[in-house]
Amino acid sequence: MEFADTPGSVKVDPPVIDMLLRLQVALDGALAVISGRSVAEIDRILAPLQLPAAGLHGAQRRDCAGVLHVPDVHEAPLDAVRRELQPFVEAHAGLLLEDKRWAIAVHYRRAPDLRDEVWRAMTAASSGLSPAFKLLEGDMVLELKPGRFDKAAAVDAFMREAPFRGRVPVFVGDDVTDYDGFCAARRHGGVTVAVGPRVTAQWYLPDPGAACAWLMQIAEQGNGSGN
Repeated sequence: MEFADTPGSVKVDPPVIDMLLRLQVALDGALAVISGRSVAEIDRILAPLQLPAAGLHGAQRRDCAGVLHVPDVHEAPLDAVRRELQPFVEAHAGLLLEDKRWAIAVHYRRAPDLRDEVWRAMTAASSGLSPAFKLLEGDMVLELKPGRFDKAAAVDAFMREAPFRGRVPVFVGDDVTDYDGFCAARRHGGVTVAVGPRVTAQWYLPDPGAACAWLMQIAEQGNGSGN
């Protein structure tokens, strides 16, 4: 899906939902979403489809049995970060504070010239919280997230479970926050696919439309072969 101005404005068109459903069937259920968003947000975006999913860069994970695993992270240190960042965000037009309970992100897509100020504010607010929490930069966003979790850990967890166990992983990503997932996929003998110009991988697709078309081909081939 394309990047949106705000996290809440992201939408997925019904044909994409249908494609994902067909792809899930073609892969015998071995399809998962790994995102910086929460699992609840993933479900909102993909409704009514509910896939195995890892949210908050792997800190949250719903396995194929539908069990939701949440991080054993002490949340209290983030309270002070919230209190410090809220007035900073309110004082700068175009900034958006996204509170994910176990993580806090400041988006500056509507104010890209404020990147350095966001870095300074987030660094100051999170001082002393490492290694329990770490800063992670994405496309026009800076996030404070639990330090023990990343997308690689999510890939590893899925690969230990059916129906992923013993299969060749294919990780598709479009942001620098996906590099951990790329590394894990390659470690498991898999394939990495970059979408758009922000990242590099073994394979490249120019935009989300091309990615959807490619995934639809996989879904149709799988359904046609009876797998």
